[in-house]
Amino acid sequence: MPEIIETTVYRLDELSKAAKEKARAWYREAAFDHDWFEFVYDDFERICEILGVALKTRAVRLMGGGTRQKPCIWFSGFWSQGDGACFEGRYGHAKGAPASIREHAPKDGELHRLADALQAIQRRNFYQLHAAISHRDRYYHEHTMAVAVERDSPTCQDMTPDAEEAVTEALRDLARWLYRQLEREHEYLTSDPVLDEAILANEYTFTANGRRFG
Repeated sequence: MPEIIETTVYRLDELSKAAKEKARAWYREAAFDHDWFEFVYDDFERICEILGVALKTRAVRLMGGGTRQKPCIWFSGFWSQGDGACFEGRYGHAKGAPASIREHAPKDGELHRLADALQAIQRRNFYQLHAAISHRDRYYHEHTMAVAVERDSPTCQDMTPDAEEAVTEALRDLARWLYRQLEREHEYLTSDPVLDEAILANEYTFTANGRRFG
């Protein structure tokens, strides 16, 4: 025989401190947007374009049955020693990159340094350096990126002795930069004030001990 059971439910701001923590933990695990990093990726794509990196893409299936191209960017984080970010693509000289990156990100000194470093090594090689960037290993961090640097010289002139290391380190530093942006974005989105705002906006309710109701 059916029974009617009454349960008192609460909004987040009506819970005790301990219950709020439990409610936030539920949201982080069950309701947090799994595509939270898309805005970081979008900005990274634009930065790569400015610096001369053409990201490789891969086809991913859509829920409706179609496909779309997504950049080959990966990361893992943010709590283990092997965490990091990496990407695949091709690098070549981008004219005016130092000025363009300062216009795009006027306060980001690390991006300015990377653009200047790439410009300097290209200048020493008459702007003929190219690099193929691929991912290897099952982890995702800057040292899982294999960078093959070549010089496209019409006279078959060798690249300068420091060219391979300079380009490789700059591209790996770019991956490190991406990871820091992802880490900061994740920390912000999972901070208590932002979580509280999202939970309240979605009108989720909880039992007195902070367990999600409904």
